[in-house]
Amino acid sequence: METDSAHLTTETRAERERLADLLGDLAPEQWDTPSLCDGWRVREVVAHMTMAYRTKAIQVMAGIVRARFSFNRYADRDARAATQAMSEAELLGLLRRNIDHPWQPPGGGQAGALSHDVIHGLDFTEPLGLPAAPPERIALVLAASRPRQLKYFGVDLGGRKLAATDSGAVVGDGSTVVEMTSKDILLVVTGRRALNEVPQASR
Repeated sequence: METDSAHLTTETRAERERLADLLGDLAPEQWDTPSLCDGWRVREVVAHMTMAYRTKAIQVMAGIVRARFSFNRYADRDARAATQAMSEAELLGLLRRNIDHPWQPPGGGQAGALSHDVIHGLDFTEPLGLPAAPPERIALVLAASRPRQLKYFGVDLGGRKLAATDSGAVVGDGSTVVEMTSKDILLVVTGRRALNEVPQASR
């Protein structure tokens, strides 16, 4: 699988464009649909996805300090404030204008940028019944995942290896192989869906 920075950049741009197109077709009430992020609607997820385009690094650092050094607390405050200040059209416009933005999460590189968009994209496409990213793109995200990410999301695979049926993605090194789609693997390893809630075949 091609995972060089240029390819990851191309995939990141393609995912942002795909998500912007999906958001552009939403009815106003769909922006208030609860997302997979606890306590956030679609609009808060989109606001969070645009945070890097609205804020400078020093503002983020100051916000984290005010949030008692909790990034999650800061991100929640920022997303809610942004949705109060900006309309759906303004959030979507900001996303569209920054499809080529070079932002990368600290220490995450281009794979981290792609992961951010693909994962948060699922946060609103799943409850809205919209298409997920292509399996090959999700496989790039899974290829970049590490055990510390599982720990961050509080996920324990319990000695299982998750193998994608629609790509070459594999997560985990257990002796029990559980097959499911790339999308479902990503939902499981990011704590969005419990393993026992996913249609699967084990061997």
